[in-house]
Amino acid sequence: MSVRLKPSSADDLLHQVFGVPVGDLYTAAVHPDASPALSRALELRSFLALAEEQVARVRDRVHEAMAADRDMDELSAEDLRMDAQWLDAALDARDGYRAALDDLLRTMPPPGQRARAVRTVQPTRGHRLPSAVASPAPQGAGEATGRRL
Repeated sequence: MSVRLKPSSADDLLHQVFGVPVGDLYTAAVHPDASPALSRALELRSFLALAEEQVARVRDRVHEAMAADRDMDELSAEDLRMDAQWLDAALDARDGYRAALDDLLRTMPPPGQRARAVRTVQPTRGHRLPSAVASPAPQGAGEATGRRL
């Protein structure tokens, strides 16, 4: 299944922010005039959907192993420890992607408004320092004046 079709916990928020369903956002993101924020948001959303799928898989595996009708002789503490580690890693990834997406949506320019490029002034190659600054240091500058032991 394509990651575009996988649900994520951020789908409603993305719909609210951009004003269209997630499927339409993926279509809009391939256009040359798509905002970088939209592309980044969808990339994070895709990662989030995969992480949430991993969480659900481990959760379902643990639930199946712990089912009331399951034979107790099939229980494995080692398997449950491994599932707990996998669940911890998947939850960390999910939390990280969700936080990054929330931060992006909070700081991006409003939809429909392109971010303005910030122009920085950089000295040109031929730019010289004033002569007072560029003159060499006097002889002995920086030498210690105290006695050495």
